[in-house]
Amino acid sequence: MSDPTVLQQEIAVEQQHVDQVYTRLTELRRNASRAEKEGYQLAGVGTYGALVERDAMVFHAARRRHALDTEYEGLVFGRLDLKTGATHYVGRMGIRDESAQPLVVDWRAPAAAAFYRATAAEPLGVVRRRMIQSSRETVIGIEDDLLDPDAAPPGMRIVGDGALLASLSKATGRGMRDIVATIQREQDEAIRSPASGVTIVTGGPGTGKTAVALHRAAYLLYSDRNRFAGGGILVVGPSGVFVDYIATVLPSLGEDTATLRSLGSLVVGYDATRVDSGPVAAIKGSLRMRRVLERASHDGVPGGPDELRLLYRGTLLRLDAQELDAIRRRALPRGARRNEVRGHGFDRVFDALWAQARQHKVSGLPEKADFEAELADRADFREFLKAWWPRFTPMRVLRWLADPGRLRKYANGLLSREEIATLQGTFGDVPTIADVALLDELDEILGRSRQPQKKTKNPFHVRDGIQEVSTYADRQAAARAQQVQRDDDYRDYAHVVVDESQDVSPMQWRMIGRRGQYASWTIVGDPAQTAWAGDPAELDRSRDRALGSRKRNSYALTTNYRNSSEIFAVAARVIRTIMPDLPLPSAVRSTGVDPVDVVTDRAGLPGLVRELAEKQLTEVDGTIGVITPVLRRDEMAAWVAGLPERVQVVTALEAKGMEYDAVVLVEPASLTIDPAGIRTLYVALSRATQRLTTVGTRADWVPATGQVS
Repeated sequence: MSDPTVLQQEIAVEQQHVDQVYTRLTELRRNASRAEKEGYQLAGVGTYGALVERDAMVFHAARRRHALDTEYEGLVFGRLDLKTGATHYVGRMGIRDESAQPLVVDWRAPAAAAFYRATAAEPLGVVRRRMIQSSRETVIGIEDDLLDPDAAPPGMRIVGDGALLASLSKATGRGMRDIVATIQREQDEAIRSPASGVTIVTGGPGTGKTAVALHRAAYLLYSDRNRFAGGGILVVGPSGVFVDYIATVLPSLGEDTATLRSLGSLVVGYDATRVDSGPVAAIKGSLRMRRVLERASHDGVPGGPDELRLLYRGTLLRLDAQELDAIRRRALPRGARRNEVRGHGFDRVFDALWAQARQHKVSGLPEKADFEAELADRADFREFLKAWWPRFTPMRVLRWLADPGRLRKYANGLLSREEIATLQGTFGDVPTIADVALLDELDEILGRSRQPQKKTKNPFHVRDGIQEVSTYADRQAAARAQQVQRDDDYRDYAHVVVDESQDVSPMQWRMIGRRGQYASWTIVGDPAQTAWAGDPAELDRSRDRALGSRKRNSYALTTNYRNSSEIFAVAARVIRTIMPDLPLPSAVRSTGVDPVDVVTDRAGLPGLVRELAEKQLTEVDGTIGVITPVLRRDEMAAWVAGLPERVQVVTALEAKGMEYDAVVLVEPASLTIDPAGIRTLYVALSRATQRLTTVGTRADWVPATGQVS
């Protein structure tokens, strides 16, 4: 440990530089605001040329002011002292002083690369690497790594136990901790992987997979903004809880153009949070469900008309159920999209009625076009067509599977009897996360009726007959702004990031793949944490089909920065029961605090859970995760109701990708009935950075090796 006096002296040194940076930042913000106001005043000149100049000044000044405001918090987070004698401060954005000398180097710039890449084995010209911790404009701590002791000048002072380990012991707060300053070399190599193709990042709990994925997105936006901001970056996470958790990371890096979606909200109009059981999710996620949905999409409408009777000029024209079914089948061959061939179905009805009218030699029968026009004018005939072949929505067809008879009809020969029985009762008005992929598949199968094209507003329109003559730069900026305003169901992303990829089902890979047909990809995950209970080979094929033939670059993260060695030892003991040869990451720090296991009876469990959560509030400064069985989340949330916001209740599945300073894991024994549950338990046990408490009504929740098969 460092001498407290030395620590305070070094903090004072860094505070001087940080003060200089924020003074310059204030000046730049003031200049940007003044330029923005002066731009508006140009409108008073009264000419269109002045309006053009006004818009240009206002646009650029407002954009600059926004950037400066975004990067305000924790602007400077690092310092490099080089063998050359130069010093570089590293931060969220580049800032220069009045003479254009750099006060802060942007973390994504090549000059900052050594901050992440340098190690004691390969210092890359760095003598000392310093991490600067701030609260708004105040430096509150510093930690140093002396990477090249032989090159250190006399009097260079080293503070702390090392930047990485110190950062891991601090509170996480509600949002995901910004770990830019803790990224180590293996993570940085993945972040700066080639922009094209597929980057695959694997690693156990706490290895920083999510941080790598998000910082890679920021790095790509920085390195090729036209490509990735123009086409867009899509980040897909496993749950809404997870997406909320990571939502502040990219904006904190100055990047707010990426789209964040959970698997349950990837389809427009849905934000599913309900989770199916493992066996149900495995069936719904199987590619066999596509054929089930195809059969449903070609079936007759439940409760629809099974006969058409029309009195036309004194003659009864009639189509019975068999004839209507034959017409529908001819108009809807396999592979046809029902909404797109609706007109063909109507045409065949007209043809059948016309043939009958001719067969019956209807008196005064007009030409066919006039005959069709007469029928189309009849309200009863129009109502029949709407009921017989309506415009279908995916949700309408998916609800048909709630009927046991229809489910058996569609799934016959595709799913086993046991699987069909398992699915019964799982389709309702409120879709589950697994259902969202089925809805997206149905949207693809059904197709869409043609919609009139929306007019695009001209950003340079002044009034009718007049357009501004703007500069090339203004037109480029306006074009970029329009590009960012994407359709709700945008599917042409330039880059797709999939986090917790081990849990993406085959049908979900199809859903994501439709949005990344022309994209490069970043895929991060840990096979040991998968909750997928279906066919692994089918899962691999589906992922490969989504990724296509793109070149793949693989990276493995091997160090667990999140958990103390005491906590990870418990998680490792659990996963070893089903995967004894699994290579696990190394936990690099020890707190000296062992996990606590508490056993009580059922009556005492609610009070004890609350008591343990309250205890953790006094022992850690950050978040406390109360992790519950999926089906008992609401019940157990009531047990800790009214506690401070730092206490967050999540299910064992929602906890994926999350981290907490302390965890209270309730009823771990409920997860030990099968391998999928063991893997979920492994996830839950590896969420805590400082304290882990398990509590339940059984003491024998850690299965013996080989007990679960």
